[in-house]
Amino acid sequence: MQMRAVAEAGEWNERLSAMPYAHVLQSWQWGEFKRETTGWTPTRLAFERGGETLALAQVLTRREGPFAVSYVPKGPALDYADAALRQGVLSQLLAFARERGAIFLKIDPDVVSGAADVGQAFVDELGAGGWRFSSEQIQFRNTAQIDLTHSEDDLLAAMKQKTRYNVRLASRKGVTVRQGTLADLGLLYDLYALTARRDAFVIRPLDYYRQAWGAFIQAGLAQPLIAEYEGRALAHVVIFRFGPRAWYFYGASSNEERNRMPTYLLQWEAIRWAKAQGCTVYDFWGAPDDFDDPDDPLAGVWRFKEGFGGQIVRHVGAWDHPLKPAAYWAYTRAMPVALGLMRAASRLRPSPSSSARQNPAP
Repeated sequence: MQMRAVAEAGEWNERLSAMPYAHVLQSWQWGEFKRETTGWTPTRLAFERGGETLALAQVLTRREGPFAVSYVPKGPALDYADAALRQGVLSQLLAFARERGAIFLKIDPDVVSGAADVGQAFVDELGAGGWRFSSEQIQFRNTAQIDLTHSEDDLLAAMKQKTRYNVRLASRKGVTVRQGTLADLGLLYDLYALTARRDAFVIRPLDYYRQAWGAFIQAGLAQPLIAEYEGRALAHVVIFRFGPRAWYFYGASSNEERNRMPTYLLQWEAIRWAKAQGCTVYDFWGAPDDFDDPDDPLAGVWRFKEGFGGQIVRHVGAWDHPLKPAAYWAYTRAMPVALGLMRAASRLRPSPSSSARQNPAP
């Protein structure tokens, strides 16, 4: 099996869309987004035999202080039922990361956990091969998905009664939903910033979201949908899509007209939009680790999502393979402790100004 770098965006995305376990975080545009916003360098690797593409892996590499780290977000993409293939690809990826001077390689494949034929065998294989379940789970391990091959009537019937009622209530109360464009980026950000202030989470500056949303909208890989009442924007979602799947990555809402339930109609129209685009799966992107824990950070948003009738999906999560064990220990254990002590010390000193801590991006 030969490994080669792919240098053209159209070729990469075309090949990726045909692969099992393809994900938008492996798309060319995601790699460029990470290059331009957070300093990662993407390398797109194709694994081939006899002219056939067997696997693809977009490897992101970045220097962090004295360390270099490599990460394959939601990849690599391959047929995980083929044990020899997955072992061969991981072996070559480790060699690639080692050549780049990385202290470890992180992978985060979209493989379902516990599946007797694939998931458990893969996890056992990773453990036996020197991989470690990562203490830093960059992406959500759990999610909920809707099978879009069902009819719209069946999708509505699968919702919880209260959710279905709120979808219809919003329509009766005059809420409408339109497709957004690049011209709406400022509006999208204003609503997102308002939501962040209300719900006490930290967001990045507008320029970041011009890349996070705008580049994908321009490439046809994302679509904003905006709920309005009498011409005023009440809420929005930004839906990403790649191949047969759509993901609900971003959402925001104003403080006005909340009794009209705009977010319910908005989510339903997003599901309908994804189905109309030919997607077969709608992914809500994020569910609690413990569904019975009311204090889980995702508990509130999960109550909203679960009303739409999605099936819970648990993935194997992110795994690290230390290539330089001592440096890996320093990076994952010693450095976070030192940074925590530095932050604690800085909080004890008066400061003339403060800045919001940015959330890490996937």
